[in-house]
Amino acid sequence: MRLEKCWFCSSTVYPGHGIQFVRNDAKIFRFCRSKCHKNFKMKRNPRKVKWTKAYRRVHGKDMTQDSTFEFERKRNRPERYDRNLAENVLKAIPKIDKIRVTREERHHKNRMKGKKEKLQKEAAKELEQGISLVKAPSALQKDPFLTLPQKIKVSVSQRQSEDNAMEE
Repeated sequence: MRLEKCWFCSSTVYPGHGIQFVRNDAKIFRFCRSKCHKNFKMKRNPRKVKWTKAYRRVHGKDMTQDSTFEFERKRNRPERYDRNLAENVLKAIPKIDKIRVTREERHHKNRMKGKKEKLQKEAAKELEQGISLVKAPSALQKDPFLTLPQKIKVSVSQRQSEDNAMEE
Protein backbone atom coordinates (compact mmCIF):
# COMPACT_ATOMS: atom_id res chain seq x y z
CA MET A 1 0.00 0.00 0.00
CA ARG A 2 1.60 3.26 -1.12
CA LEU A 3 0.75 6.45 0.74
CA GLU A 4 1.20 9.53 -1.43
CA LYS A 5 1.59 13.14 -0.36
CA CYS A 6 -0.83 15.85 -1.40
CA TRP A 7 0.94 18.25 -3.77
CA PHE A 8 -0.72 21.31 -2.22
CA CYS A 9 -0.93 20.74 1.55
CA SER A 10 1.54 17.84 2.02
CA SER A 11 -0.91 15.65 3.92
CA THR A 12 -1.08 11.93 3.20
CA VAL A 13 -3.33 10.63 0.44
CA TYR A 14 -4.50 7.10 1.10
CA PRO A 15 -5.27 4.67 -1.74
CA GLY A 16 -8.70 5.28 -3.23
CA HIS A 17 -8.91 8.81 -1.84
CA GLY A 18 -8.31 12.22 -3.32
CA ILE A 19 -7.92 13.48 -6.87
CA GLN A 20 -5.13 12.90 -9.34
CA PHE A 21 -4.39 15.48 -12.03
CA VAL A 22 -2.05 14.71 -14.94
CA ARG A 23 -0.72 17.72 -16.80
CA ASN A 24 0.09 17.69 -20.57
CA ASP A 25 3.78 17.17 -19.83
CA ALA A 26 2.87 13.95 -17.91
CA LYS A 27 3.57 15.49 -14.46
CA ILE A 28 1.27 13.95 -11.86
CA PHE A 29 -0.31 16.06 -9.12
CA ARG A 30 -2.13 14.31 -6.28
CA PHE A 31 -4.57 16.13 -4.02
CA CYS A 32 -6.04 14.90 -0.76
CA ARG A 33 -9.37 16.74 -1.15
CA SER A 34 -11.23 19.12 -3.41
CA LYS A 35 -10.08 22.11 -1.35
CA CYS A 36 -6.47 21.49 -2.40
CA HIS A 37 -7.47 20.76 -6.00
CA LYS A 38 -9.48 24.00 -6.28
CA ASN A 39 -6.63 26.06 -4.81
CA PHE A 40 -4.27 24.48 -7.35
CA LYS A 41 -6.66 25.32 -10.20
CA MET A 42 -6.82 28.91 -8.92
CA LYS A 43 -3.00 28.95 -9.24
CA ARG A 44 -2.46 29.72 -5.57
CA ASN A 45 1.01 29.31 -4.13
CA PRO A 46 1.00 26.80 -1.23
CA ARG A 47 3.75 28.80 0.48
CA LYS A 48 1.37 31.77 0.78
CA VAL A 49 -1.71 29.86 1.96
CA LYS A 50 -1.59 29.78 5.78
CA TRP A 51 -3.05 26.31 6.40
CA THR A 52 -0.53 24.39 4.26
CA LYS A 53 2.57 22.60 5.46
CA ALA A 54 4.70 24.61 3.01
CA TYR A 55 3.59 27.90 4.63
CA ARG A 56 4.36 26.58 8.10
CA ARG A 57 7.85 25.48 7.05
CA VAL A 58 8.70 28.71 5.19
CA HIS A 59 7.58 30.88 8.13
CA GLY A 60 9.46 28.85 10.76
CA LYS A 61 6.41 27.32 12.43
CA ASP A 62 7.39 23.70 11.68
CA MET A 63 10.76 22.00 11.65
CA THR A 64 12.43 21.96 8.24
CA GLN A 65 15.72 20.15 8.81
CA ASP A 66 15.75 16.94 10.82
CA SER A 67 17.24 13.51 10.33
CA THR A 68 13.91 11.85 11.18
CA PHE A 69 12.41 13.22 7.94
CA GLU A 70 14.83 11.01 6.02
CA PHE A 71 12.70 7.97 6.91
CA GLU A 72 9.58 9.48 5.28
CA ARG A 73 11.34 10.18 1.99
CA LYS A 74 9.92 8.44 -1.07
CA ARG A 75 12.22 5.80 -2.56
CA ASN A 76 11.52 4.32 -5.98
CA ARG A 77 14.36 1.80 -5.95
CA PRO A 78 13.07 -1.71 -5.16
CA GLU A 79 14.84 -3.49 -2.30
CA ARG A 80 15.27 -7.21 -1.89
CA TYR A 81 13.15 -8.43 1.02
CA ASP A 82 15.15 -9.32 4.11
CA ARG A 83 13.16 -10.59 7.09
CA ASN A 84 15.70 -9.41 9.69
CA LEU A 85 15.91 -5.95 8.17
CA ALA A 86 12.11 -5.63 8.04
CA GLU A 87 11.88 -6.73 11.67
CA ASN A 88 14.49 -4.18 12.76
CA VAL A 89 12.76 -1.42 10.81
CA LEU A 90 9.41 -2.21 12.45
CA LYS A 91 11.06 -2.11 15.88
CA ALA A 92 12.75 1.21 15.11
CA ILE A 93 9.61 3.02 13.90
CA PRO A 94 8.18 3.76 17.40
CA LYS A 95 11.58 4.98 18.60
CA ILE A 96 11.92 7.30 15.60
CA ASP A 97 8.40 8.65 16.14
CA LYS A 98 9.18 9.34 19.79
CA ILE A 99 12.38 11.19 18.81
CA ARG A 100 10.48 13.24 16.22
CA VAL A 101 7.77 14.19 18.73
CA THR A 102 10.30 15.33 21.34
CA ARG A 103 12.17 17.40 18.74
CA GLU A 104 8.94 19.01 17.56
CA GLU A 105 8.01 19.86 21.15
CA ARG A 106 11.46 21.38 21.69
CA HIS A 107 11.11 23.39 18.47
CA HIS A 108 7.68 24.64 19.57
CA LYS A 109 8.98 25.57 23.03
CA ASN A 110 11.89 27.53 21.51
CA ARG A 111 9.53 29.27 19.13
CA MET A 112 7.16 30.29 21.94
CA LYS A 113 9.92 31.24 24.40
CA GLY A 114 9.47 35.03 24.25
CA LYS A 115 5.69 34.94 23.87
CA LYS A 116 4.86 34.97 27.60
CA GLU A 117 7.13 37.95 28.32
CA LYS A 118 5.71 39.81 25.33
CA LEU A 119 2.13 39.24 26.52
CA GLN A 120 3.05 40.43 30.02
CA LYS A 121 4.65 43.60 28.63
CA GLU A 122 1.57 44.30 26.50
CA ALA A 123 -0.73 43.76 29.51
CA ALA A 124 1.41 46.07 31.67
CA LYS A 125 1.35 48.78 28.98
CA GLU A 126 -2.41 48.51 28.63
CA LEU A 127 -2.81 48.71 32.40
CA GLU A 128 -0.62 51.83 32.55
CA GLN A 129 -2.72 53.51 29.88
CA GLY A 130 -6.03 52.68 31.54
CA ILE A 131 -5.09 52.81 35.25
CA SER A 132 -7.61 55.58 35.83
CA LEU A 133 -10.37 53.12 34.94
CA VAL A 134 -9.25 50.61 37.55
CA LYS A 135 -9.41 51.24 41.29
CA ALA A 136 -8.08 48.81 43.88
CA PRO A 137 -10.63 47.27 46.29
CA SER A 138 -8.61 48.45 49.30
CA ALA A 139 -8.82 52.04 48.03
CA LEU A 140 -12.58 51.72 47.74
CA GLN A 141 -12.84 50.58 51.38
CA LYS A 142 -10.59 53.37 52.71
CA ASP A 143 -12.22 56.27 50.83
CA PRO A 144 -16.04 56.28 51.19
CA PHE A 145 -16.47 58.84 48.38
CA LEU A 146 -15.24 56.30 45.80
CA THR A 147 -18.01 53.83 46.60
CA LEU A 148 -21.52 54.04 45.26
CA PRO A 149 -24.08 55.40 47.72
CA GLN A 150 -26.20 52.87 49.56
CA LYS A 151 -29.98 52.97 49.41
CA ILE A 152 -31.28 56.39 50.39
CA LYS A 153 -34.46 56.44 52.42
CA VAL A 154 -36.73 59.33 51.67
CA SER A 155 -40.11 59.82 53.31
CA VAL A 156 -43.17 60.39 51.14
CA SER A 157 -43.86 63.81 52.58
CA GLN A 158 -40.47 65.08 51.47
CA ARG A 159 -41.05 63.88 47.93
CA GLN A 160 -44.40 65.57 47.69
CA SER A 161 -42.96 68.82 48.92
CA GLU A 162 -40.14 68.58 46.36
CA ASP A 163 -42.66 67.96 43.55
CA ASN A 164 -44.64 70.97 44.60
CA ALA A 165 -41.51 73.10 44.68
CA MET A 166 -40.63 72.03 41.14
CA GLU A 167 -44.08 72.86 39.81
CA GLU A 168 -43.85 76.39 41.14
